[in-house]
Amino acid sequence: MPSDAVFYQAAALCLTYPDDDFVARLPLLREAAPQLREFTDHATVTPPQELAAHYVQVFDFKNRHSLYLSWWRDGDTRRRGMSLVRFQDIYKAYGMEFTGEELPDFLPAVLEFTARTGNTDLLTEHRDCLSQLRVRLTDFGTPYACVLDAVCAALPASTGGVRP
Repeated sequence: MPSDAVFYQAAALCLTYPDDDFVARLPLLREAAPQLREFTDHATVTPPQELAAHYVQVFDFKNRHSLYLSWWRDGDTRRRGMSLVRFQDIYKAYGMEFTGEELPDFLPAVLEFTARTGNTDLLTEHRDCLSQLRVRLTDFGTPYACVLDAVCAALPASTGGVRP
């Protein structure tokens, strides 16, 4: 797995609920993705229950820190349904079936897709959404902002063109 793929997979894991598997993988994540070291160092010294409670506080109570990319563009409108179908169609075009418990626009799922395919189009297309989320997480003072900082920094330079 190329280093970009390892980074995107590690970022995906850092943005999922911190269960026992996540805690067990922390030493590997820390070594595999130095771009995420600030977050993984924090997660390593934080008690697992506290880490889980913080995740819920940050991501589960309000859409203000939504990890669902289509929400940032479409909100809770009918357009969002078509956006979700588009995510699924892109996954299918790469021979991948989205079967997760989350919606297909869930940022960790998109990061995993990027890790597996090397295609950063969904992330670059949602660069503004990621930037807004990064700013909100930074303003909230959560270590998860470090993960978004690294993801935004890793994206290819903007072409300045019209989004697809």
